[in-house]
Amino acid sequence: MSARKANYKSFEALGVQVLGVSANTTFSQQTFAESLKLPYPLLSDFPDRKAIRAYGILNERTMTAIRTFFLIDRQGVIRKKWVIDNPTTTVVYSDILLPDIRAIVGKP
Repeated sequence: MSARKANYKSFEALGVQVLGVSANTTFSQQTFAESLKLPYPLLSDFPDRKAIRAYGILNERTMTAIRTFFLIDRQGVIRKKWVIDNPTTTVVYSDILLPDIRAIVGKP
């Protein structure tokens, strides 16, 4: 099992639904998802970028989303926000996210 799928299963086990949102077209996202065999859906905020603007993560210079992770509870409340300062770095995001998520959802 790939690390990406194993990490996704860790999120699933905590009851966390993973979604990716970007300012890319659906065609671009589909190609990206297939190339990486992503186990979660990608949502397109193209061309208006309404969601990205609403969450305050639009890079006005590039008109792309700033790499950010949100933990939103069932009531729609943002419980935690992680902004990735250097999205080009090779980071295992689950190593950053899972400890906080476990604490918030109350599962060790």
